[in-house]
Amino acid sequence: MSDVSIANAMRRPRGARKGSPPGDDAGGAGDGLPDTHFLETLVGYNARRAALTVIAVFLRRMAPYGLRPVDFSVLTVIAHNPGVTSRQICAALDILPPNLVGMVKALHARGLVVRKPHPSDRRAQGLHLTPAGQKLHRQAQATATELETEATGALTPDEVQTLIGLLRKVYRRGPAQGLGDDAI
Repeated sequence: MSDVSIANAMRRPRGARKGSPPGDDAGGAGDGLPDTHFLETLVGYNARRAALTVIAVFLRRMAPYGLRPVDFSVLTVIAHNPGVTSRQICAALDILPPNLVGMVKALHARGLVVRKPHPSDRRAQGLHLTPAGQKLHRQAQATATELETEATGALTPDEVQTLIGLLRKVYRRGPAQGLGDDAI
């Protein structure tokens, strides 16, 4: 990834630029940046911008572990739910089954995950972390906790919890509750 991350390339300056008159916010006419005020009133735009900012840091910090955000999510679900099935992971993380198959194969090839017969469903296999997977996950989870703290440094702990709660309300109300493509 280049020094100018996706998030930084899309980030809008937070204050007036050098030489701008006091009170002249970035993004106004004359500074070369287009007006994005309407976009900044949209939840989706702001959620995406915040996600890009956090993901850019995440990608840099997780590179030593060889983990992308989705890999980390899958490892975390397995770590906190030993024996979880692929179907359960797909449902929890909204991942398409063919995409998860490749991820699990890659994690297995790295020696991080093993498949074991499911105790109550002979057709299914439960996923478990290997000792190497547990060690990697502990390290990656600590890194994720640190980077989340850094990324939300401008917020109080109460604001972070409020933000998480509000975002959950939005994504848990997805297409099944009437927010599908036809609702737009």
